[in-house]
Amino acid sequence: MDANELREKSPDQLRDELVSLKKEAFNLRFQQATGQIENTSRMRQVRRGVARVNTILNQKAAAAAGEE
Repeated sequence: MDANELREKSPDQLRDELVSLKKEAFNLRFQQATGQIENTSRMRQVRRGVARVNTILNQKAAAAAGEE
């Protein structure tokens, strides 16, 4: 998902996205441990997606704190 698309979402939507990405990361780690993973590059994409969502959530929190 593109960072610009994420910036348009509300913090609640971003938290939902973060939960789904973390679940996917868990499932991919489980597949890797059992030797069933087919697309190993997806792990990297999910990990970077989690970092991207966290970064945007922190930016939104800092912007909200700066307005007060």
